[in-house]
Amino acid sequence: MRNLILSAALVTASLFGVTAQVAAEQLEAGKQYIELSQAVPVSEPGKIEVVELFWYGCPHCYAFEPTINPWVDKLPADVKFVRIPAMFGGIWNVHGQLFLTLEAMGVESKVHKAVFEAVHAGKKLATPEEMAEFLAGEGIDKDKFLSTYNSFAVAGKVKDAKEKAAKYDVKGVPAMVVNGKYRFDLGTAGGPEGALSVADQLIAKERAAK
Repeated sequence: MRNLILSAALVTASLFGVTAQVAAEQLEAGKQYIELSQAVPVSEPGKIEVVELFWYGCPHCYAFEPTINPWVDKLPADVKFVRIPAMFGGIWNVHGQLFLTLEAMGVESKVHKAVFEAVHAGKKLATPEEMAEFLAGEGIDKDKFLSTYNSFAVAGKVKDAKEKAAKYDVKGVPAMVVNGKYRFDLGTAGGPEGALSVADQLIAKERAAK
């Protein structure tokens, strides 16, 4: 699939063989993370922003959920977590627009897990109508979903998501970006726990630089 998901061999090694010892070693640009040549503005100045780029159809993103969600719940007040759907064409774009629609409706947190589970249980959710039918079972109004999905506001969010992913120079998911400056993924960080360790250290780095 255009090599946009991390190679299975790399991620498997990260998850089961190469356990992350990042917390015990000094972070090094070009090793555990990449420093972007040009910083991308954050969505809320004054906060340290942590972005996760994902796709509902990505098995590694799905496997990352039980690890990243408890971490997000415990983030301090000066850190803002943002999810951005990777939109590389085709079904990636369709699922990305689904996420952004749910976000625009203010119900993303309510059904995000259910959507992930549905996709990985075999539901394609490849059309707005199929999405609306599924979401109705989760308590989301069909007509409101469809009108929001095709709205000008969501079109703007789609444009912004694509532009940010391009500026981050993301080639695979899941990927994370701290404060618009530092990009890394499960492969470079050594797995899910390693990625969060890298994130914690880069958050501390940015906090100390203020």
